[in-house]
Amino acid sequence: MTSKINTVFIVAGEPSGDIHAAKLVSALKVISPKTKFFGNGGDKMAESGVEIIHHINDLSVMGFIEVVKHLPRLLHIMKNTLSAIKNIKPDRIILVDYPGFNLRLAKKIKKLKMDIPVTYFILPQLWAWKENRIKIMKKTIDQSISIFPFEAEWFNSRGLDTFYAGHPFIEKKYDLDDKTKKFNKHNFKQDRPIIVLLPGSRQQEIDYHWPIFLKTVAILNKKTPGVQTIVVKYNNVTLNPVPAHIKIEVSMRSAMKYGTAAISASGTATLECALANLPTVVCYKMSYINWVLFNFFGKVKYISIVNLIANKRIIPELIQHKMNPDNLTKKILPYLDIKSNKRKATIKKYKKLRKKLGSTGVFDRIANIIVNGELPN
Repeated sequence: MTSKINTVFIVAGEPSGDIHAAKLVSALKVISPKTKFFGNGGDKMAESGVEIIHHINDLSVMGFIEVVKHLPRLLHIMKNTLSAIKNIKPDRIILVDYPGFNLRLAKKIKKLKMDIPVTYFILPQLWAWKENRIKIMKKTIDQSISIFPFEAEWFNSRGLDTFYAGHPFIEKKYDLDDKTKKFNKHNFKQDRPIIVLLPGSRQQEIDYHWPIFLKTVAILNKKTPGVQTIVVKYNNVTLNPVPAHIKIEVSMRSAMKYGTAAISASGTATLECALANLPTVVCYKMSYINWVLFNFFGKVKYISIVNLIANKRIIPELIQHKMNPDNLTKKILPYLDIKSNKRKATIKKYKKLRKKLGSTGVFDRIANIIVNGELPN
């Protein structure tokens, strides 16, 4: 990193952004060990050396109704964030995902007239929602870095110079190791299928999804005696109730490595499932008002990033009223049969998908883009 970039202010607002931001900070530190990092984020960012101003536990809200409910708190955090930027006077600001907050922050940073370059990493999905926001990005963002090849093409075709350096998930490995230890931990039997439940990383998602997941598992236990169930739980959410037969796992990667099939809320987890060769049924439920807004403004054919990257439906999707226990059961059952043609076909399509996500070394390339303004040769 050049000697002029002594201080970086980085902002993430949810668990996935916290993870990616932490890895980016680590990559930047390899180039410049003396650079100081401040910002809004979570435990992963703190572990990577970022001095946290506001924690993601205070920032992670989703949907129109939820944002309105927590608006006073979010406005207070916005004010404090701007004050911190004015006091710290960073040489670079990096915004990570979290568009509802970060795009507004970018506009306010521009008004400060401090001439601080702003990098946006993990871009707002304008190709799906609120396309007109690209006008804001053109005025306020100095550098855009996408994690999807089709998305970079979309932004570039509309006049916003955007880099694509690969997807961060390509760095992860899901090889089966120490399998016996994992099964012993949860008292699982190796000859029985394991369902991985991924109800979401935000409490409002959990509130809508978890009751339906529980009813689905109850049906599956009757239809497939001996089926084993594990749920991935984030530290910032509460699951209640959790029956004794459903085991809790805090490591998503660990759960995916040993799972047979998954039921997942729409989000980045579905892409991780694909990279782990875990056949998945994608689902999502929201408030009625958010559903109406989604149908009015939404422009995507699919809710799963897996299907969007593939540009075709390769895994099932169930949204809103279609997300019910009967439909989830019907879609997941073929995936629990190791020999089923549907399961084999899905895994074959996953392999083609993986090739579109680039090669390893993603965060090193992104760090180089931020420092040098271009991909390394």
